[in-house]
Amino acid sequence: MPNFTTEQIRSIMDDTENIRSMSVIAHVDHGKSTLTDSLICKAGIISAKQAGDARFTDTRADEQERGVTIKSTGVSLYFEHDEEDGKGAKPHLINLIDSPGHVDFSSEVTAALRITDGAMVVVDCIEGCAVQTETVLRQALAERVKVCLFVNKVDRCILELQMEPEDMFQRFRKAIEDVNVIIATYNDELMGDIQVSPDKGTVAFGSGLHGWGFNVERFAKIYASKMGVDKDKMMKRLWGDSFFNAKKKTWTNVQQPAGEENPLPRAFCQFIMTPINQLMNAIMNEDKAKYEKMMTTLGIVLKGDDKNLQGKPLMKRTMQVWINAADTLLSMIVTKLPSPRAAQKYRVENLYEGPMDDEAASAIRACDPKGPLMMYVSKMVPTSDKGRFYAFGRVFSGTIATGLKVRIQGPHYKPGGKEDLNIKSVQRTVLMMGRSTEQIADVPCGNTVALVGVDQYLLKSGTITTLDTAHNIADMKYSVSPVVKVAVRAKDGKDLPKLVEGLKKLSKSDPLVVCTTEESGEHVIAGCGELHVEICLKDLKEEYAQCDFTISDPVVSYRETVGQESSCTVLAKSPNKHNRIYLKAEPMEEEVSQGIEDGKLGPKADIKERAKLFRDKHSWSDNDARKIWCWGPETEGANVVVDVTQGVQYLIEIKEHVTSAFQWATKEGPLCEENMRGIRFNLMDVTLHTDSIHRGAGQIMPPTRRACFAAELTGTPTLQEPIFLVEITCPQDAMSGVYSCMNMRRGCVFEENPREGTPLIQVKAHLPVAESFGFVSALRQQTSGQAFPQCVFDHWENMPGNAMETGSKMQELVLGVRKRKSLKFEMPVVSDYMDKL
Repeated sequence: MPNFTTEQIRSIMDDTENIRSMSVIAHVDHGKSTLTDSLICKAGIISAKQAGDARFTDTRADEQERGVTIKSTGVSLYFEHDEEDGKGAKPHLINLIDSPGHVDFSSEVTAALRITDGAMVVVDCIEGCAVQTETVLRQALAERVKVCLFVNKVDRCILELQMEPEDMFQRFRKAIEDVNVIIATYNDELMGDIQVSPDKGTVAFGSGLHGWGFNVERFAKIYASKMGVDKDKMMKRLWGDSFFNAKKKTWTNVQQPAGEENPLPRAFCQFIMTPINQLMNAIMNEDKAKYEKMMTTLGIVLKGDDKNLQGKPLMKRTMQVWINAADTLLSMIVTKLPSPRAAQKYRVENLYEGPMDDEAASAIRACDPKGPLMMYVSKMVPTSDKGRFYAFGRVFSGTIATGLKVRIQGPHYKPGGKEDLNIKSVQRTVLMMGRSTEQIADVPCGNTVALVGVDQYLLKSGTITTLDTAHNIADMKYSVSPVVKVAVRAKDGKDLPKLVEGLKKLSKSDPLVVCTTEESGEHVIAGCGELHVEICLKDLKEEYAQCDFTISDPVVSYRETVGQESSCTVLAKSPNKHNRIYLKAEPMEEEVSQGIEDGKLGPKADIKERAKLFRDKHSWSDNDARKIWCWGPETEGANVVVDVTQGVQYLIEIKEHVTSAFQWATKEGPLCEENMRGIRFNLMDVTLHTDSIHRGAGQIMPPTRRACFAAELTGTPTLQEPIFLVEITCPQDAMSGVYSCMNMRRGCVFEENPREGTPLIQVKAHLPVAESFGFVSALRQQTSGQAFPQCVFDHWENMPGNAMETGSKMQELVLGVRKRKSLKFEMPVVSDYMDKL
C-alpha cells in the first residue's frame, strides 16, 4: 500500500523547488527497470520482498515475458528526504520515467527525456559503456538534460568474479571515464561542466537486483565523524589516487611511499569496497561469528523474521538495511538533479520555437504556475479502455485543471493560422502510477500529467496552451528513422474498416511508427528495426484492429539520387507553350545532406550562419548559398533548388509554383516513386510570358516537375540504400562466424576493440538494411548463440551500378520496386519528360 495520498502529492506540486522529474536511461539489459523497483519499493507501492523481481514499470504482458522494456512508463513518487541542515525531513515529489534500452525503441527514450530535467544513466560495471549508452546519452545532452551515473551489478563483481577491490576500482573508473568522454563530446556550454565523478557525489555504485547502493558521500559522512575531518574533504580522499598510511596515520597520494614494504591499499578499496566484500562473503560462506560481529559494529539491526534467514536472502536483507539503494539514489536525485525552475531557465531555448522574449517563453523560463498554460504532450499511453489514450506530457508553465478550455496545437500549427488547431476542454487530469492512475483536480507547472479526452485531436505529440499568441513547443528530434516497412492486408474483406481504424490507433501509440496508405491500396507500416515492427504488428493484431491480416515480407525504402551533373541542360515547356524552364541537377556531398537533415543547413537555421557554413565548409559560392529557394520533400528534406539565373523578369512571381512542384517531384521520383535525396537542382534560365494570366500555377507546376525528373534521369540516376551500424559483442573464437555472416550479406567490418579484462571483442560493422532481415538469427546460428548484435540506422549510401543500363543489378532492383508498387513495369525514358526546343 502506498505510504502517501493524492492530497499529499497535490500539496507538494505547488512547491516547484521540491519536484524532480527524471528518466532512467541505459543500454539494453543493464538493469533500469530493476533499479527503478527499489525506488518504488521505498515509496511503499510494492513490498521489499518483490523489489528486484517485480519489474513494476514493465506493465505489459509481453514485457514481463520477454524481460525487456518496450514502452516507457511514468510513476509519481512521494518521499521525505532529510538534507541534514537541521530543518528536518522535507517532502519531495519525484516524477520518474523508466525508459526502454533496446535500440529499436529509442524514440521512447527521446519522448521521456523531453519531459524530464534529469536523467540517471545506468551502466553495467562488467560490460562497461556500450553502444546504446552512447546513443541515449547523446539524446539526453541534445535535450539539455542533466545526467548522473549509477554503476550497476556490483554484486556480480564480488560474488561471481570474486574480484579484488583494486580491480573493481579500475573497472569502475574505466566505466566512469567512458561516460565522461561521451559527455565531453556532446557538451552544451550553457549547462556548464556536467561531467560526473564520485567525489562530486554524482556517481553511485550498487546492485539494483539486491537493492543496495552507495555513493562516496555516504561513506564520507561515516568516516568524517570518526576521523574528525570535514565531509567534503573526506569525499575527495575516498576516490582517485589517495592512500591512507595506517602506521603514520597520514594521507598520501603515492601508492608505495619510501620505507614501506607493501604498497598501500587505495582509500576507496580500504574504506568502502573491502568492508562490503568481507560482509557479503562472510554471509555467503555462512561464517556466523564473523558476520554477526561486523553487523554489530556497523549498527545493522535485523527485525522479526529476518533474523532466521540464511545465505543469499540474508545477504540481500542485510545490505538493504545497511546501505539501501533507494536512500542513496534519492539523496543523489534530490541534491544533484535540477528542479523544474532551475532547469527550464536553460532549456527554454531548445523547447520553444517562438521568440525568446514573448509571454509564453518568459512563463516557461520562470516556471510560473500563475502564467499562461504551456504543456507538451510527448506520447500517448493506451488506457484499459480499448482504443482510447491518455495524453501524457509535462506542464511547463501555468496550471492545467479538469474542465479547462485549451488550444490543442499539433506539430503543423502556425501562429495565427487555423491548421492543426482544436479548441476543446480537458475532461480529466490524472497522475500516472505505473499500471494504475490516480485522479487529481489540477496540476501546476513542473509536473508530468496525463490528460483524458484530448487524444482524438492529437496524433503523436503536440502543444497544449491557453495563450492564443503562443508558438509550438519544438518537435522532438529522433536519433533513428523508420526504414523497415511491411505491408498489411486484411484476410477478410469486411475487416478492412477495422484494420484502417487499428492503424490510426497504432500510429498514435508509438512516437515513431509511420502508417501510410499507398496508391495501390496497400497499408504500409514503417518501423526502425525488425523488433520494432514485430511489436507494432503484435499490438495491431491483439489490441487495436482485433482481426486477422496477412503481412508481406519486410521491404526497405530507398532514396533516389544522381551520380554526376546532368549531361545537358534540360528544357520543359508549359502546356500553353509560352513559358520555358531550364534546369540542371547535380549531386550534393553527403555532409551537406546530413547537415540539412540535422537542421544546421535546413530551412529553420539562421540565414547568415547557414550561408557562412555553405561557403566555408562546403565551398559553395556566396551567391548560391543565399539563393536557395526551397528544400524538399516536406519542405525540409535533403534536396534544394538554387536560383542561378541572371536578370530574369517576373522570376519572383513563379517562386511559389516552382516550390510546390518541387515538393511534389522530390516526394515521388521518376525511377520508382521513392523520395529523392542529395540532389541540387540549378535553375539555369526561365522564359516567361509577359501576361501574368498565362503563367499561373497550372502553367508553371507541370513543366517544373517534368524538368526535375528529366534532370535526374540525365545525371546517371542511382538509388541510395539505408545502412545499419551493427555493434556485435562476442568472444574471440566466435569471430569467424561473425565475418562469414557479414560477408554473405554485403556487410563490412570496420573496427574491432577488445574489452579490457574480458575475453570479449566489440566489433563495429556496416550492414545494408535490405540484408538485415533474419540477420540476428543467422548470426546466432553461426556463432552458436555467443554473439549479441545491436543494429542502429546510420546513414544512406549510393548503390553501385547504373540504373539506365539494361540488365544491370540496379535496374532489376528498380523494376522490382516498381512491380511491388504496381507501377508501369519498365524503366522511365528521358524523352517522356524532356521537351524539344
